[in-house]
Order: sequence, then C-alpha cells, then structure tokens
Amino acid sequence: MYNAHKPDLDQLPSSKQLLKSTGIAAGVAVALLVTVVMPAEYGVDPTGIGRVIGLTEMGEIKSQLAEDAEKDRQMLETGGQSSLLDDLFGVFVGSAHAQATGTWTDTFSFTLEPGQGVEWKIVMEEGATAEYAWAAEGGVVNYDLHGDGSGQSISYEDGRGQAADDGAIRAAFTGNHGWFWRNRDRQDVTVTVYLRGDYSELKQTY
Repeated sequence: MYNAHKPDLDQLPSSKQLLKSTGIAAGVAVALLVTVVMPAEYGVDPTGIGRVIGLTEMGEIKSQLAEDAEKDRQMLETGGQSSLLDDLFGVFVGSAHAQATGTWTDTFSFTLEPGQGVEWKIVMEEGATAEYAWAAEGGVVNYDLHGDGSGQSISYEDGRGQAADDGAIRAAFTGNHGWFWRNRDRQDVTVTVYLRGDYSELKQTY
C-alpha cells in the first residue's frame, strides 16, 4: 500500500482566503455578464461598454431576429397571411410613389433568399430628415426601421409581411439610421430602395 502524503495544514488556504477567491470569481463573472454577455446576447448595455466594442448592436440584431421569428409563428398560427392582391397593390403603390416624387439621391436594390436578412443605414445628424420609399418584388418582407449611435438606440417602426413602405426619418440623435429587412417568404424577394435628404453616408451594416 502507498501512504498518501498529507498536506501540512499551514499550506491549506484559510476560510478567509477561500471567501476572498470566491468573491473575486463572482465579481469577474458579474462584470463579464454586464459588459459582454448581456450586450452580445440581449442588446442590454447598462455600462455602455458593449456599444463601444460593437457587442450591443449584435445583441439587438439577435433579439430582433428572435422577435421576428415569434411574430411570424403567431401570424401563421392565426392564418394571418397577406393576399396576392395586397402584395401586388403594395408593389404598385411603392413604385408609383418612387416615380411620382421626383429625383432621388440614392437608389439601390438587393435580393433576399428565403430566411435571409440585410441591414442598410444612413449616417444622420440629430434633427436631420431623410425621405425614403422601398418596394419588394416577388414576395413580402419583414422590416424594422431603427437607429443607433451616440450611446443611444431607437426603433421608429416595424412591419410584418409588407410589400412596400415610404415616409421620412427625422433623426432622434446623431448616428446610423436605417432598416433591417428579412425575407420570410418561400421564394427570393428583390427590394428596391429610394433615398434623399440630409444624410452623409449610405452603408450596408449587416
């Protein structure tokens, strides 16, 4: 038989040391939860650090995707689907608006596969206004019009199963303002966007 070596009692950590180590570990865990996990997973950023290092926006997108999926599930359960007539009407209205309201500063199109999402934003100063119109061809999309920047975020409006929309954004603060679109249809959908107004940059952010 082997005689197990018994450690000297003086070498064992004291209760005070154990409590201190436990407290440090708990403090680190809480700090990581507040500064990393909450911003990245839920878009909640009480310290502001998550937005600085880019985690908060990622969490906001995740939360929005989860919310979209849940609303789509509820819509399917209740049988609330857009009719073909409504879809065609939406495309007609959006296209007519774009053609009838004059020259646009920027026009761009993109195609979304089923389940795919994309985000485009414009850079605006607080109080600036930008006009927009967009129309989906081949189906309908979910969208969220929102903004972030200057340590703030805002949701202006959102829609489910929409074929077109138009209006104006008045920036609540200086930062990025724009749309996240997702194709919840069963076929490819092409979205065309028209923009003009007081903004300095147009960029795809997702």
